[in-house]
Amino acid sequence: MIKDHRPYIVKKAYLKFQKFYALHFLRPQLEHLGSGFTFMRPWHVELFGAPISVGRFATIIATPDKKIRLSVWPDQAGKGHITIGSYCLISPGVRISSAAGIRIADNCMIANGAYITDSDWHGIYNRISFGKALPVVIEKNAWIGDSAIVCKGVTIGENSIVGAGAIVVDSVPANCVAAGNPARVVKRLDPAEAFTTRAEFFSDPAKLSRDFVAWEQAMLHGNTLFGWLRHLLFPARGD
Repeated sequence: MIKDHRPYIVKKAYLKFQKFYALHFLRPQLEHLGSGFTFMRPWHVELFGAPISVGRFATIIATPDKKIRLSVWPDQAGKGHITIGSYCLISPGVRISSAAGIRIADNCMIANGAYITDSDWHGIYNRISFGKALPVVIEKNAWIGDSAIVCKGVTIGENSIVGAGAIVVDSVPANCVAAGNPARVVKRLDPAEAFTTRAEFFSDPAKLSRDFVAWEQAMLHGNTLFGWLRHLLFPARGD
């Protein structure tokens, strides 16, 4: 699809349906869901176990071919949780699986296809056991790259970046870039440099909402219901 052929009224109805779906089907499964959230295609978000909490202004994007799966399978009674802070971005295909506890702080970005787990899920010698489980912590403003894997017992420091495809088996200090298999620090960030976080993007929610409406109306200007239906049923070159 070269462009979105939907008239604005259809796009607006679609966005409202997404929010209704998230509130009606996902929120009851969550320990907490903060205000200002955005779920894109929430019917492709799978939740299992508890507690799972999501903070304010989280953006969670799922697609048909890359579902988001958040699962809690406690290895001991009273353990296991997934806590996602405010202003976080969860991209398509992300899997987060907890037996001991996973905490993702505010402003974190988890890229496409990343996997975060706090357990081996099977023992080395006892293959019917849960294996070893140790909590995972991802500190504020960290960025986990495309298809990276974060393993048990790891802490990703504040502002740090995990490169695409990296496998993290040891903790990463704050203000670093880690890459490779196993991941190693390849660059140091300047902590004196100002970081622009996702919280700043949401600093004025009312204005942001008005800006999005204006942008969508401009992008979809001139689209008609008939033209959209024609595109769906009889797509033509250039659509």
